[in-house]
Amino acid sequence: MFHFFVEEEQINGSGILVTGPDVNHIRNVLRMKPGERALISSRGGGDYLCEVRELLPDYIRMEAVEKKADSMELPARIHLFQGLPKSDKMELIIQKAVELGAYSVIPVAAKRSIVRLDPKREQARVKRWQAIAESAAKQSKRSIVPEVRPVSGFPDALKEAAGFALSLMPYERAGDMGQTRRLLRTAGPGMDIAVFIGPEGGFEEEEVRQAVEAGVKPITLGKRILRTETAGLCVLSALMLLLE
Repeated sequence: MFHFFVEEEQINGSGILVTGPDVNHIRNVLRMKPGERALISSRGGGDYLCEVRELLPDYIRMEAVEKKADSMELPARIHLFQGLPKSDKMELIIQKAVELGAYSVIPVAAKRSIVRLDPKREQARVKRWQAIAESAAKQSKRSIVPEVRPVSGFPDALKEAAGFALSLMPYERAGDMGQTRRLLRTAGPGMDIAVFIGPEGGFEEEEVRQAVEAGVKPITLGKRILRTETAGLCVLSALMLLLE
């Protein structure tokens, strides 16, 4: 079933208007007809099973026939603080993080980040990353589109996560897998959880020290060294299984 997102103001009782680029996609690519059904999610929360009622050049009018009671979201909000990687790895990370239930993705300019974006390039890149997040949210039937934030400096990232219930940082020198299990099992409904992932080469020792002082818990992910595009997905997978 096809899946689209709308803003709260596009919902009026059981009537829902789909506007923007999705209009062309529905009319000319999918060639949907009146009576066909689609899943519509409000960006503010709420999933509706809808039927197409009218297809016009500027909008699609749909009618909600059922509001789904079960949310597709995890019961906790996981924020992935991802050290900026090289190449197009960030696109893969965002896509898979959204599929695994991340609530937001915050690119972080760490000391070992090779990529440095000027403001103009950053704006264009974040726009593309957000489009990837929306596409992944549609594919995985998320109830929301996770936000991809502008690039943050490492100190600012630590400040943002300071009030979170749980903050984790995979670190190759953290060797106690029992501690990893215990910390992961403390994740619970309603929590804001931060996951800090370093770029290629990981975080510098000084950054790890700053993180520990800010309340971030270093954890091990096992005896193998994982790439930056793998480590965050490993933690997200574990949290997803425990939370659901």
